Amino acid sequence: MRHKQIGIAVIGSGRIGTLRATMAGAHPAVNYLAVADRDPARASELAGKTGADTHSGDNLELISQPEVDAVIVSTSEPEHTQPVIEALERGKPVLVEKPIALRLEDAGRMLDAAERTGTELRVGYSMRFNRRYLLAKEQIIQGRLGRLVGGTGRLYNTRAHGIEILKRSLDATFVQDALTYLVDLFCWFMEGNPPVEVYARGHGVVYREAGYDADEVTWAVVTFADGAAVSVGVGYALPPKYPTHGRLVRTEVLGEKGVLFLDEDHKENILYTEAGFPHAYVPGHRLEMVFLTSNASGNSALGDYWGPLGEETRSWIDHLATGRPCPHTTADQARQTLEVTTAIEASVRAGEAVKLPLPEGV
Repeated sequence: MRHKQIGIAVIGSGRIGTLRATMAGAHPAVNYLAVADRDPARASELAGKTGADTHSGDNLELISQPEVDAVIVSTSEPEHTQPVIEALERGKPVLVEKPIALRLEDAGRMLDAAERTGTELRVGYSMRFNRRYLLAKEQIIQGRLGRLVGGTGRLYNTRAHGIEILKRSLDATFVQDALTYLVDLFCWFMEGNPPVEVYARGHGVVYREAGYDADEVTWAVVTFADGAAVSVGVGYALPPKYPTHGRLVRTEVLGEKGVLFLDEDHKENILYTEAGFPHAYVPGHRLEMVFLTSNASGNSALGDYWGPLGEETRSWIDHLATGRPCPHTTADQARQTLEVTTAIEASVRAGEAVKLPLPEGV
């Protein structure tokens, strides 16, 4: 198996960009690390933490460097399009955070650039890298469930976490920011069987009282081409002091020959401490009791980062360095997921079912 050294540029020096840059800098295949942010001071700070070879407040300057072979785009969602296309136009593979975009038009521009240049574009749905879901996909591939007939999944989180998402970006709704993980997961499980209809309902009180146009809960039924039906729901309705530091997920997959029941509520790993446990996403938020493994991206421990985001980052760099296959969401799959979540929000607004594919320009 071939092994090569590569240069990585990380665009966006926020929480996830920091994690990605740290892991990239520690990977044995990475011999050059560059970091950027629209705030040059933040890029400089991250460079100091990670030992990056260079940093900049200019994304294009960094992407264009000849030492950079591949790019990680960890900006906020509305800012994905430009750096992704700039990297693809230069023939540099890209890993971009989920969702691929907030508008289908922008996703289409990225897919066009990837196809035109023959350059690989993958999307960071790190939930796939939780071992339970990798094992679930393998059972489906091996035919142990037979033809899939349906399923259900729900994702819960706290209102404290929800407020931080809305403060970061009003465009990043709970459907686009969180339910998107379950849509990606079920479309992956149903691979080759495209979604054809969405029917959804939403309801909320607390966020609107706080001044945000957001529902606490959204539920949707997604029908696939062969008639399989999946219900998925998101609820950022748990009390602020509920002892989770991330999403709580349960999924069920029903097939003609078998079933999968996957519990990711994290209640089997409980810490209680009078010293308080810091929240990875909500500044200043500390709990005495916490579901210890509930931070969605993973956790720092013993000098390294462990969990789905770590596995995803290292797997992508391994893929670049050796050519070995990787299970990262493809650009086409991410575009399909965006279409489904867009249809879910459209169905909530219209109060009726929405057919897929969506019309051009939606």
